[in-house]
Amino acid sequence: MYSYETVTAAINGLKQRGYNLDFNLGENCIVCHAGKFSPAEFEITEVYRFEGNTDPADEAIVYAIENKKGDKGVLVNGYGPSSNEMSAEMAKKLSIHTNNN
Repeated sequence: MYSYETVTAAINGLKQRGYNLDFNLGENCIVCHAGKFSPAEFEITEVYRFEGNTDPADEAIVYAIENKKGDKGVLVNGYGPSSNEMSAEMAKKLSIHTNNN
């Protein structure tokens, strides 16, 4: 697995390795210009967690994601006070991978 010092470095490194889609969280899906994908339609292949040393707003998790079609992209989500609301199914999918790293 790769190691990155910042969120920006992780995003840039993943993009250089073909993770070109920009995913956003929906209520029970991830969304990008290619469509919406339920938790069953994608896999998280890598996770990078960043903790803000001085500002909790800098806390983020970068997910490398591949959907069932083989499209790859990046999802950046805050945690703690800046986390997004999501369904229990989506939270479970993301937390399984976060807790294993």
